[in-house]
Amino acid sequence: YGLDDSGSKVLVVDRKRFERIADQVHLLPNLEHIYLIDALPEEFEVASGSGPQVHSFSELAAHPTETFPTVPIEESDPAVIFYTSGTTGKPKGAISSHRSMVANLQNTACISTASVMHLSRRPAGSTSDQATHSPATPPQMTALFTAPLFHVAGCHSTMVVGMLAGVKLVMLEGKFEPEKALTLIEDEKITMWSGVPTMVWRVCEYPARHDFDTSSVTNVSFGGSPSADELLRRIRETFPGVRTTTNAYGLTESSSAATTLSGADAFLKPDSVGLPMPTVDIAILGSHGEHLPPLQTGEVLLRGPIIMPGYWNKPEATATTVIDGWLHTGDVGHLDSEGYLFITDRAKDMIIRGGENIYCVEIENRLVEHPGVADAAIISVPHETLGEEVKAVLEIADGAEVTDEEIRSWVAATLAGFKVPSYIERWDGKLPRNASGKLLKNVLRGEGHVSFNETM
Repeated sequence: YGLDDSGSKVLVVDRKRFERIADQVHLLPNLEHIYLIDALPEEFEVASGSGPQVHSFSELAAHPTETFPTVPIEESDPAVIFYTSGTTGKPKGAISSHRSMVANLQNTACISTASVMHLSRRPAGSTSDQATHSPATPPQMTALFTAPLFHVAGCHSTMVVGMLAGVKLVMLEGKFEPEKALTLIEDEKITMWSGVPTMVWRVCEYPARHDFDTSSVTNVSFGGSPSADELLRRIRETFPGVRTTTNAYGLTESSSAATTLSGADAFLKPDSVGLPMPTVDIAILGSHGEHLPPLQTGEVLLRGPIIMPGYWNKPEATATTVIDGWLHTGDVGHLDSEGYLFITDRAKDMIIRGGENIYCVEIENRLVEHPGVADAAIISVPHETLGEEVKAVLEIADGAEVTDEEIRSWVAATLAGFKVPSYIERWDGKLPRNASGKLLKNVLRGEGHVSFNETM
């Protein structure tokens, strides 16, 4: 789908992924050349003459040249196409322009400086005060690279930023596993790790995590969903040298982070995703099209040079998503009186029970604080009179035994009664997530086709 929709002329691919499409590439009229990273062309039967030419990747490096293309590039020209997660339908190709990529670099440089300044505002006696100067920290910044390159967090926030800042990037090979990550942290003396919350949770819950030396890590960043306060506690317990955590909020359509929360703010407002990046404006949209004041909940809107110019070859989808320069995110949230953004839920995930709006994230955050729950998802089920009821789908921690009544009592202790799950299902294995860490709730509901569904 991605090759056909984008009209790609060149494909650079590994064996595992090429095996999935080798018998279909002749159906792609725009594809001209295929370069295999870890396989030889003769290993595959690809129709010659009528289809793309298949090469070994080594051919590209066989004849170095000092002559570079002189094609003019404008700021507004497309630089990258990232396909959306496809958790609610067919993926759309979100365009990152050269302007949006440069704006992201500028934002990151500014916010990194501000983060260092914020360290001086840490609450006295915080656990991170004990490790402000770690003798194990090497002179060069070393980052653990776990976000996929087809995701804005992997490309824009990690690779491109790392190249600008001279960061040593250590890539985890193959599927993400906590033991692999912890081994690299110890062996490579990782100082920074930016990953989706699911990855961070899995490392922080790994039973043998304290068998590894993680003292070199001074910053842990995550994004992709609102964080639970319990996650911050687990990070400080797993990585004793952490000086600060950073939570970022952004979308494929915003070319990476639109807001960040770091430094002392991570302790003071742990449920927030932070303040807008320097070039970003935020508004909260009401049900009648008005911009709402602080503390009122509505759809989150974003504006600025990081916003995509549109979806590739989908003008209708673009017109309903970017309106008068504002990106309509589909996320529900509010701003507080100081301008900090709080994400409540995805608009499409919100449950309406007897006229009451129920936001899944706050219930999910409460559930994962239970020591017997490794992961949780909240979905709706139809109800004849109430419209919808709350259902919890749980991944139970290894060795734990938790009753339904215990789960309901746990939620009821801090949340309103109508938010307590009426239905509870125990999921066999890990909850389905895509490679960027987003829960595939349509899989949990048993609905529709999921695209790009390589799960973690």
